[in-house]
Amino acid sequence: MNRSVEQDDPSSNLRTSRAQVRHTIGDRRTVPRPSRDRRNTGEATGSTPAYSAAESPVAQDTQQKLPHWSAYLNWLGQQVKQAAQAPRWLGVISKPDTSRKTRDTLGRRAGASSVEARYRVRHPSGDRRMSPEQRRTLMAQPLAQSPLKEMPRSLGYTIRLGARLKQATLRNLGVGVAPEQTASISKVQLWHPEQMDAGAGDAQNDNPVNPVAPVNPVKRPIGDRRTGPRQRRDLSVESRRGSGRVAAQDLSNKPLYARLALGIWAYYFIAKFVLFGMELIGFHPLENIAFAVFILLPVKHRLVRRAKGLISLSLAVVLLYYDSWLPPIGRVLSQASLLSNFSLPYLIELVARFISFPVLGVLAAVSLVYWALSRRVNAAALIMAGMLGLWLVLSPLSGFVEQTFKGEESSVADKPMPDMDKVMQDFFAEEANRHITFDRPKANAVPFDVIFIHVCSLSWDDVRAVGLEQHPLWQRFDILLKNFNSAASYSGPAAIRLLRATCGQQEHGKMYAPVPEKCYLMNSLLRSGFEPELALNHDGKFDDFLGQVQSTGRLTVPPMPLDGLRVTQRAFDDAPVYDDLDVLNRWLETRKKSASSRVALYYNTVSMHDGNHLPGTHSTPNSLDTYKVRLSDFLDRTEQFMKSLDESGRRAVVVMIPEHGGAVRGDKKQIAGLREIPTPNITLIPVGIKVIGGNVQRAGATLLIEQPVSYLAMSYIVERMLKKSPFNDNKFSPSDYVEGLPMTPFVSQNEQMTVAEHDNSYYLGRGTGQWEKYTEFNTAEAKR
Repeated sequence: MNRSVEQDDPSSNLRTSRAQVRHTIGDRRTVPRPSRDRRNTGEATGSTPAYSAAESPVAQDTQQKLPHWSAYLNWLGQQVKQAAQAPRWLGVISKPDTSRKTRDTLGRRAGASSVEARYRVRHPSGDRRMSPEQRRTLMAQPLAQSPLKEMPRSLGYTIRLGARLKQATLRNLGVGVAPEQTASISKVQLWHPEQMDAGAGDAQNDNPVNPVAPVNPVKRPIGDRRTGPRQRRDLSVESRRGSGRVAAQDLSNKPLYARLALGIWAYYFIAKFVLFGMELIGFHPLENIAFAVFILLPVKHRLVRRAKGLISLSLAVVLLYYDSWLPPIGRVLSQASLLSNFSLPYLIELVARFISFPVLGVLAAVSLVYWALSRRVNAAALIMAGMLGLWLVLSPLSGFVEQTFKGEESSVADKPMPDMDKVMQDFFAEEANRHITFDRPKANAVPFDVIFIHVCSLSWDDVRAVGLEQHPLWQRFDILLKNFNSAASYSGPAAIRLLRATCGQQEHGKMYAPVPEKCYLMNSLLRSGFEPELALNHDGKFDDFLGQVQSTGRLTVPPMPLDGLRVTQRAFDDAPVYDDLDVLNRWLETRKKSASSRVALYYNTVSMHDGNHLPGTHSTPNSLDTYKVRLSDFLDRTEQFMKSLDESGRRAVVVMIPEHGGAVRGDKKQIAGLREIPTPNITLIPVGIKVIGGNVQRAGATLLIEQPVSYLAMSYIVERMLKKSPFNDNKFSPSDYVEGLPMTPFVSQNEQMTVAEHDNSYYLGRGTGQWEKYTEFNTAEAKR
């Protein structure tokens, strides 16, 4: 009957180690051991036991407190001590006597517990012992001449550990050690004998039992069989990662293209290719190629490798931002103080707009395809080739080559890029010479007021996005400018451009410099007999909007107080937004009490601004979802104010002119709500002019102006009405005020971005000499 291992005497170190150390080859059963009587007394063989309890290097009570594998090491040390007296086995004292007589004598004297028996070589398959003839032949050879490849690979660690213990024991005994025995064994050789030099043979193929079948890889024979952290760090990156797992020593025989391995960074470049193909980001080939080369640089030192990883991660983020259509980092830093005023719900909403589930699905599908292909081809080489190809396609040289081959037969769509810097220079030079002069109304002219309703975040594209093109207010206007360019996409510059509407369009960089008095709209009306007034439905503190209106726009009057009015919204910075109808009705009540014959009112409203939320929707403050509700409410209240103004008996010319659009739908280069690039969807705004009061009748239907115009056209219409009042005969024709209307080509600017139309095509400029076609708006559908 088999006895369990736990029944052995714990006082025996040999028995304890044999019971706890598993065999590393075969079925992992415990190594067969001699019987207890034969091992302890040696009576069966006439030999002495391996060691007694008194000779044990560790006391029995201490032995029980050590880890379970200590008994095995102690037992191995005792065997080495006994082997130190066998020069024929170690081959380190003198040249062994390999004569036949000596071999036969030692062979007959070898017992079950002798040195030869202790160190007999196991067969690499299963638990079979070698035959006596094979054992005598092998033991007659010096250890240095016994090739490691003939040993079972799973014994590599034990053999090397034993070799170190043997050398230490021999030095303690004062025995000389041969040079070949003192050769140092590195940690990689200790745990990975397959990485030893060529003298050890081909560990992958030299199996003494079955030379065809490769032996199993070396694993740790004691404890955790995985390689340790230091051994893992010593392995090459290619041997541990991704596709094409090639050992470091094999790469030297591969061509250069086969050595390229980007690892997980390959997915970074694949994602960029996909986003660039979808026109969601730009791509700078040379910068990306340089980054890929930096990733491919080999680094062996652990600390340098970690530093390189951190640097690579930082460069990847910076390069992705540089390739994106987001504002330049300098622009973001300059607006950091304004961004800090955004409420937390609005910041969360903006971040969520960057997430597109269809785009994520495309990226996941392409990544899966790449993962499958990377296991068969060197995808890193293909990525590098793709970036080089993009560089050739996107470089200026490609345009020259394309025109050379196509010649004069190229179509209009393939025509070369015009010199947009020269186009812009000519445009602003012409605009600088244009202005409108307001004359003082005649003494017999019927007086009326002029009311400018400046609306934030309203464009034709926004109106179409929410389906309000057929709102009754658009039919109520007498003149509707359908191709009016606000030339700006932010509130401050838009207000300045309106308040300087009597002169031609200025460059963005010159807007904050002083201009001649004839260029200020409200001052021109003041000289024509109008008293300027100011009203807002907000506090005007964000970005110092009120200060820009009063100083740069020269509207130096205090705003109408808003005390006691109803708050209908909360702005993106959690400031109160008052009801438009309540603010305008308060001004109307004040105007009835005024003795001024003519008043010019500038009213600014932010009811449509991105980030506003209605009361009771703090839990889901998605301003894009509420845009249609807010726009419908604003148009209704504006129409109701016009009715109240008509019923009051006051005569007025109402000009509803938005600042810019809200970018409700966004485009491929900008998320919804982002207005850094002043695209046509943002700056083409609906401008309506309505003559109200005095029972005046309009001749004909609403006059629609389809030509490209800007602020100079609005000033021209107002000037014509001052010269010829529409209230003189209680009847007017809108066409009388648009004859000779000045046209203005489409040019919109921000601090570092310019979008211009030239020869029926839109172009995007990021600076001098940095122009490209804005293809998204060059289709007939986009221009409607």
